[in-house]
Amino acid sequence: MSQMHDPLSPNGTDYDRWFTAIETLVMHHSPSGVETEIDRWLLDEFAALGLDVWQDEAGNVIAKIAGRQPERAIAITAHKDEIGAIVKQVEDGGRVILRKLGGAFPWVYGEGAIDLIGDYGTLTGILSFGSRHVSHASPQKAQQTDRPVTWEDAWVETQCSADELAAIGIRPGTRAVVGKHRKAPLRLKNWIASYTLDNKASVAILLELARTIRIPEVTVYLVASAKEEIGAIGALYFSNRTRLEALIALEICPLSSEYPIDDGDQPVLLTQDGYGVYDEGLNRDLRTTAAAIELPLQLALLDGFGSDASIAMKFGHVARAACLSFPTQNTHGYEIAHLGAIAHCAKLLMAYCQSPANFS
Repeated sequence: MSQMHDPLSPNGTDYDRWFTAIETLVMHHSPSGVETEIDRWLLDEFAALGLDVWQDEAGNVIAKIAGRQPERAIAITAHKDEIGAIVKQVEDGGRVILRKLGGAFPWVYGEGAIDLIGDYGTLTGILSFGSRHVSHASPQKAQQTDRPVTWEDAWVETQCSADELAAIGIRPGTRAVVGKHRKAPLRLKNWIASYTLDNKASVAILLELARTIRIPEVTVYLVASAKEEIGAIGALYFSNRTRLEALIALEICPLSSEYPIDDGDQPVLLTQDGYGVYDEGLNRDLRTTAAAIELPLQLALLDGFGSDASIAMKFGHVARAACLSFPTQNTHGYEIAHLGAIAHCAKLLMAYCQSPANFS
């Protein structure tokens, strides 16, 4: 039975539209460094909105909105890459051996369809852990009694020969992501549940900003950043080559008992993460803007976390950085987030970019 949900929030947010936008993004594969499928779509979408859009050498997709003060600029980033796995070895019998790409764990995906993105096509195989009907004489027994499955325990069964795999371009370095037919998001009332909300939901926010920001106070670069999950490579490249007064990253915020964050439609502004303390002045401006539009904000300090913004600031590429996020369950897994929190991030950033007080 499908769950009942509200098409609109009490303040008029179109939940159905947000769900559809995120669903479209989720269904475009984009493992770190092999992001072509989503790149083509994003370039077309930004161009259709009449924006100046291009892709740089690092793989970032960038849309520019000229401001009243064109000599000044900020960037808002949302990484378009997703975690997954990378092929270590193709065995003679057609089994494919994987290792992690970003913070991916095989037990999160479970046994089932995995898409191998070859040079000449995509092949669906089965992520496999071995039989359950075994004794301690088999290595799979330890997975049932002693420890979680690791990538060293898993493989992809393809039923193809090594030559057939080579013809598709599956080789060491090929990326693997959860199969597309398992990716379709689910609706839980006003929440969306899906793989890769980190960070496809944030890219949906970028697209909403592209539609709604008219004439910002300063030039705004909307950056769908590349290879964030393997070191914020795209954001570092862009911020090293573009003079920016500030960089604001859009991200998920993990829901956990160690963080005082409530699930629901209130965004989260980070004050610190594993790479350092965010800029207090920029955070103050974001809090002030939120208060002006009567939007409640939650605040958090996170461990084991980093963003385009905190990494760029740590390496001296930007002087001021912030990270605006939405509460998310099961991060780096089958994630669940409130559509209202995602929409409210867009509402806050639109107001921030168009407020003269923030750039006086």
